[in-house]
Amino acid sequence: MIHPAAQAGFSRSAEAYERGRPEYPAAALQALDLHAPLVVLDLAAGSGKLTRPLLKYGIEVIAVEPVSEMRSALPAEARVLEGTAERIPLDASSVDLVTVGQAFHWFDGDAALAEIHRVLRPRGRLALLWNRRIEGDPVNRAIDAIVDPHRSDVPTHRVDAWRAVFERTTLFGPLDETVFTNEQVLDADGLADRVGSISFIASLPEGPRAGVIAAARELASDGPVTVRYRTEVCISPRI
Repeated sequence: MIHPAAQAGFSRSAEAYERGRPEYPAAALQALDLHAPLVVLDLAAGSGKLTRPLLKYGIEVIAVEPVSEMRSALPAEARVLEGTAERIPLDASSVDLVTVGQAFHWFDGDAALAEIHRVLRPRGRLALLWNRRIEGDPVNRAIDAIVDPHRSDVPTHRVDAWRAVFERTTLFGPLDETVFTNEQVLDADGLADRVGSISFIASLPEGPRAGVIAAARELASDGPVTVRYRTEVCISPRI
């Protein structure tokens, strides 16, 4: 089951997501120790923001994504499959590494870890990656003032509730976390795409959504702004 905000929002914002979301810094990818002949499952691959840099390492990449509009944006070099974290369309012990970019907070954690454990080979790894906007940064405070009134009870990575499943699981070891710096320089169009790609903004009725996008554009009306992130890479070994 896909959360309604994710289904509606990401189906409407696939192009904005690809244009507006930040890339992952090279150092974050290097932390994954990628080398042939690894087989990597990029789970909840979205438009391929993580899939594409993974492919550059010359490894086999399988991209699993439930939203058809997002799947259509994925690169042809990957093996693209429809599926969810709770129902992965792969055989047992078929991949060496599972990556999840910007998505684990959407999952049913216990069911997802059981499925990820099933498809990983012995000594396989799970890697969770997030580009988190740095709270307190002036630009990010301005973005939050625009989007937070629409947030409601949509799942978020910001409060770290997703970590609880790793505290009780017997399937995976402790998370090893590394943090990297990252940033985007965005003009008005870029900032409109960045804000418009947020699931609960993209799923708003057209009037309120247009108001949010207009407010985002206004933030960069005097020229490009810098959106600052901390890129978190959390790696957990399969037990």
